[in-house]
Amino acid sequence: MKKVLTATAIFATALMMTSCNSKNPLLEEWNTPFGIAPFSEIKAEHYKPAVLKAIEEHNKEIDAIVANPDAPTFENTIVALDNSGELFDRIYAVFSNGASINATPEIMALETELAPIVSDHFNSISMNEALFARIKALYDDRDGLGLEPDQMRLLTETYKSYERAGATLPADKKEELRKINSRMSELQLLFEQNVLKETADFTLVVENEQDLAGLPQAAVDAAARRAEEKGMGGWWAFGLDNASLMPFLQFDGNRALRTKLLNGYLNRGNNDNANDNKAIIVELVNLSNRKAKIMGYDNYAQYVLEDRMAKTPEAVYALLDQLWTPALNSAENELADMTSIARAEGMKDALTAADWRYYFEKAKAEKFNFSEDELKPYFQFENVREGIFYVANRLYGISFEPLNNVPVPDPEAQAFLCKDADGSQLGVIFMDMFARPGLKRGGAWCTGYREQHYENGERILPIVSIVGNFTRGHGDTPALLSPDETETFFHEFGHALQSLLQDVRYKGNAPMTRDFVELPSQINEHWAFEPEVLKVYAKHWQTGEVIPQELVDKLDRSGKYGQGFATTEYLAASLLDMDYFIMNDIPADLDVNAFEAKTLGDRGLLPQIPPRYRSTYFAHVFGGGYTVGYYSYIWAEVLDADAYQAFKETGDIFNPEVARKFRKDILERGGEDDAMTLYVNFRGQEPSIDPLLENRGLK
Repeated sequence: MKKVLTATAIFATALMMTSCNSKNPLLEEWNTPFGIAPFSEIKAEHYKPAVLKAIEEHNKEIDAIVANPDAPTFENTIVALDNSGELFDRIYAVFSNGASINATPEIMALETELAPIVSDHFNSISMNEALFARIKALYDDRDGLGLEPDQMRLLTETYKSYERAGATLPADKKEELRKINSRMSELQLLFEQNVLKETADFTLVVENEQDLAGLPQAAVDAAARRAEEKGMGGWWAFGLDNASLMPFLQFDGNRALRTKLLNGYLNRGNNDNANDNKAIIVELVNLSNRKAKIMGYDNYAQYVLEDRMAKTPEAVYALLDQLWTPALNSAENELADMTSIARAEGMKDALTAADWRYYFEKAKAEKFNFSEDELKPYFQFENVREGIFYVANRLYGISFEPLNNVPVPDPEAQAFLCKDADGSQLGVIFMDMFARPGLKRGGAWCTGYREQHYENGERILPIVSIVGNFTRGHGDTPALLSPDETETFFHEFGHALQSLLQDVRYKGNAPMTRDFVELPSQINEHWAFEPEVLKVYAKHWQTGEVIPQELVDKLDRSGKYGQGFATTEYLAASLLDMDYFIMNDIPADLDVNAFEAKTLGDRGLLPQIPPRYRSTYFAHVFGGGYTVGYYSYIWAEVLDADAYQAFKETGDIFNPEVARKFRKDILERGGEDDAMTLYVNFRGQEPSIDPLLENRGLK
């Protein structure tokens, strides 16, 4: 029997092959704490040869499985396949994650060069007829193999993934699908790079200090520093990253400048220049449709959703439509409040999208005698982080220790070791939470450098990272978070918790379906502003005073105000995503801007509320990952609101028995069973939508 190469053997082979050449740290064994990548030693020129070598070694592993003269067994085929590609996984994780946080021109060029190579590599594996024959033989005989439940899950999901990747297609269709996949990979990468460039290229320069009236001093100081860095000392510069954009839209009294900044944000990828994304969208929609047809579906939405919790486009639209009308009604009430204030200030024309956040702050202040800027002094970054750790400890008994002498992905990143209640190690987490405009991708996300798995019966620790774009502190003032940033921090840490606590035997059973994966992150948000939790971490950065009960009460009372806008802009983006891919046939003259205007205008979207992501910078969808999947956040919110209700029903938001069940039945299980089965195991019933409606004030 030909033995599949182990990870150790691969590293040894790679070392031998590179011994005569200059050292490539990516291809050497990482003798670092916890096997963390030696980030500071890795240079751009190391990536391409390392990726190509990893692909070569991965192919050898696949060839060994196929060439095995023994009849296929679960171990020599399914487990061997599950364990293959470890060298590639570790190298490509460093490269792809590095490109998201440090997108230099050299790295972006490498991404463009490697994307079709990597796509072709995995297409070759998924369409390998001899490999699929071994998988199919086992799948056909699955009931007679005596498999345990997680083994049966791995076998059936492996078979389905190959079938859905085109393994059963005739040769000509396989070749067409291969070309489509490769081209889609190139286009998705180009789309994301264009958005990054458009975001970096726009700067709003303010020369007159009077035009900053209303802005918090921290935002003014940050803009002055940005201008100084750009060689415009004495002026103020604002960008399209949220840390700069949002305070300006919320508080700056100059309507013309608010409009200019928002238009720059909304028109990214839509400026008819070298970074324009409209033609890319049209090609991606057509390619997706063609792929669906090859696979035997009427449209791409059907193809994608068959493998999700939702199962059908109809189920997605049913949820979105159920929320649309109450959300729109609520938004109209909010608009009426704001219009009344604007009229009192002398504005005669209709409010625009550039006015919404500005007048919303005024309306909230009038209704609740409260502005979110009052809260920021109590949300010092380090304190919020400790609050997050506190919640995790109360729920799951875990703790976090700083790791000060380990490699980190960026000098700004911090590392922590996660330990279980019994002192055993669970994993390592990096936190890289501050904006680097022009280099770091926008938004916030959770990613990984190594996934939890088992080797020879030993649990291999996951290495997880959460990334954000918060505003860093300056001088004597620390980084102070807005309530939205605080909630985002809790959200991404929820993803990290799932990765750290995951305990699956096989890597292939780790991934949660797209519309289930947001449950761990979104439920973690629920603890962020609970009074019991706020009193632990929300302390004034100068005085150490715990947040006053009066502010806590105002935060609680105002919590549902603004949900009309928030829900409507989210639903608009979700509907836009679905509408592109529900088409059975794509119009030859598809016009992205006209399609967007019609699909949302026909539903009555208020002109003052653009979708959270307009088409030309909707990287969730056209950059891949959340294509026909942006609805997942609201789908998962049905789950997380219902799941949090399980705690509240006991009268204890830290109920240890409920927390134990959530950890055991959800967080540790990953994708070891059908998502709804896992949820029902935890909750005892399917979720109700009522808690979501209640939370958003839409009931």
